[in-house]
Amino acid sequence: MHLAESTWTDADAVETDLAVVPVGSTEQHGPHAPLGTDALAAETVATAGADAYDGEVVVAPAIPVGVAAEHRAFAGTLWVSEDTFRDYVRETVTSLAAHGWDRVVVVNGHGGNVAPLRELCAGVTRETDAYAVPFTWFDAVSLEDEDAPVDLAAVAMGHGGAVETSLVRAVAPDLVHADRLDAASDGAADGWGEWHAGVNLAYDTEEFAPNGAVGDPGASDPALGEWLRDRAAEKLASLLERVEDRERA
Repeated sequence: MHLAESTWTDADAVETDLAVVPVGSTEQHGPHAPLGTDALAAETVATAGADAYDGEVVVAPAIPVGVAAEHRAFAGTLWVSEDTFRDYVRETVTSLAAHGWDRVVVVNGHGGNVAPLRELCAGVTRETDAYAVPFTWFDAVSLEDEDAPVDLAAVAMGHGGAVETSLVRAVAPDLVHADRLDAASDGAADGWGEWHAGVNLAYDTEEFAPNGAVGDPGASDPALGEWLRDRAAEKLASLLERVEDRERA
């Protein structure tokens, strides 16, 4: 059940303690992919995972702005501090718990959210009666899976690269500028950051990726995007089962 599409009486009638909260970002993804890529991915996976789960799950509205100051040089990027982000997500989770949906999976689509989500979910679990865990969809899906529809040997996660662009092409193809893929690939960085002695010397994306893309968006494929969505949904459904059954300490 999607809260944003339901009445309060519909919500009151739901018999479950499970909820998912999609969390993403509004940030640049190269000249070819939408600023809302991460939020779109999180919402897509959250919905697909809830559908794949054998039981009822409450799906909260997506939180579209995250920890993304590293992309601030690119027009349209929005960001909040880690403290603001943690507070907002924490209070959203505790709102759900107040209605009885107190086992919550936060479905994440943005790398900058990973560390603060782990911290806030731990805090919710330790300090309240709710149980919360973070799920980052691209960490849950192995790009070496033998069932993948394309050869993924040379495909890395990147940023606005083949993986994210494939997912958007599968679920919202009109949002990807296909005529810009070649130029985006030509100007993309090969890897994330500027590394020396195990240290990333670059704090902001434009220092190593002038057009914002990392990886090859030209290698994207809608079939890969469909597979990524479906496999992430399977992983999320499996996690929901475990969260539902797991006894609290």
